[in-house]
Amino acid sequence: MPTINDGVTKSEKKNKSKDHKRKLQDPEAEPETLQESKKDKKKKKKERTHEESVNGDETLIGSEELSEKKKKKKQKKEENNKTGVDEVRQTEDNVVVSGKDINDVKFKALNTFSESNLSDVLLECCKNFSKPSPIQSNSWPFLLHGRDFIGIAKTGSGKTLAFGIPAMNHILNKRKNTTKQKTPLCLALAPTRELAQQIFDVISEAGKPSGVRSVCVYGGTSKGPQISALKSGVDIVVGTPGRLKDLIEMGVLQLQEVSFVVLDEADRMLDMGFEPEVRSILSKTSSVRQVVMFSATWPLAVHRLAQEFMDPNPVKVVVGSEDLAANHDVMQIVEVLEDRARDERLITLLEKYHKSRRNRVLVFVLYKKEASRVENMLQRRGWKVVSISGDKQQRARTEALQLFKDGTSPLLIATDVAARGLDIPDVEVVINYSFPLTTEDYVHRIGRTGRAGKKGVAHTFFMKENKALSGELINVLREAGQNVPTNLLNFGTHVKKKESKLYGAHFKEISADAPKATKITFGSDDDED
Repeated sequence: MPTINDGVTKSEKKNKSKDHKRKLQDPEAEPETLQESKKDKKKKKKERTHEESVNGDETLIGSEELSEKKKKKKQKKEENNKTGVDEVRQTEDNVVVSGKDINDVKFKALNTFSESNLSDVLLECCKNFSKPSPIQSNSWPFLLHGRDFIGIAKTGSGKTLAFGIPAMNHILNKRKNTTKQKTPLCLALAPTRELAQQIFDVISEAGKPSGVRSVCVYGGTSKGPQISALKSGVDIVVGTPGRLKDLIEMGVLQLQEVSFVVLDEADRMLDMGFEPEVRSILSKTSSVRQVVMFSATWPLAVHRLAQEFMDPNPVKVVVGSEDLAANHDVMQIVEVLEDRARDERLITLLEKYHKSRRNRVLVFVLYKKEASRVENMLQRRGWKVVSISGDKQQRARTEALQLFKDGTSPLLIATDVAARGLDIPDVEVVINYSFPLTTEDYVHRIGRTGRAGKKGVAHTFFMKENKALSGELINVLREAGQNVPTNLLNFGTHVKKKESKLYGAHFKEISADAPKATKITFGSDDDED
């Protein structure tokens, strides 16, 4: 090996030079000869891993066995915690009942009202019906025995009495042998003022023979009469989330004794953004309570709400289909139109469907301004018509709805405020002048006709700007065995997958860092509270 005059090899001199430079940069650094190279470290790590894999087989196997034992122990614990086995039964009229111990003889579906063993006073409101509707027949046995209950049923299926009669029976049993109290025992929440008023009308009428007192509270009107009614003492409070929350915060509504809670149109309530209010209201009720939820669909948000506030083993009754489906008693006609052609086509359809000008026809539009425009257009053409929308004061809305119900003005223009839950009798035809923002709303709109076993017609205008919903609409038409027009198929049959942790299948996902939404208030009558 070649050497330098001082007897140091070139390699050693090179290393010393490197060490000198390193010490200038970092005095604490070790010479390279003392540092382990990356290659050596990698080699040793590989050897160590191999040694562990060879010598540690027993330890690894022992760990796997321990994990398996833990898993079996957990499964056994879960099995021990179960109070029964999930049961499912399906009736001939396409009703599916699921839950714990549902096949007990006491939960048998009712064929007649008398089988419920309820007093004649409570059944007075049912005397005009030959037998219970499917939802009543299958819900009463569970509700009268105090079970938490989930009902999935189409509009017009008799849901109000399905929960109303058991609620009144619950109240009478609670108040037996006691003096009347001022605080309510039952609470029914509804998403809109119109639905709340409808529930109140049915329950207050049904409760008269038994002396059950009810009050209806909602926004867009004075709180004074509502507060007076609450102070005089009531058994059942029916209301919308916003106004209920206001009255609770004012201290005029006490819910601590409420032991029977109903959420009607729960999916719509959450769609409208009332989840925080609903959670707050439910938390104020008695910790020992019976919870009843009715919903036309079963999105994730409603499912989570049920898990949080209901018994772990609620009974679930599905009348028809849990999936989005239209009433098969409604003939659906869809035609693709240009925007400018809608007015003349509407006039033509009214001359066809509303020729007598005595039968009830309901025309749906999308926006408040559109409701006023179409109403004015029809009035100029000589039609007797009224409208309801968020632009109108509550008194005007109530008056218009009453004129439509009693047949004084049997042609009504409405926004989606009237699409859900309203029990308007004998609506023969629904015309969708504007297609709604979701297919779910379409199903609820056309559900205003074909109620209580009667047949109805729904005529819908579909425009190019609605093409994103063509696939979903086609599925609804096909499921109901309806004709699908060729020009609707031209928009495509694809259904875009829409998932949401908050609102289920109806809304687009919102990222966690998205700006916080700001509530815009257009007036006291716009907010469905």
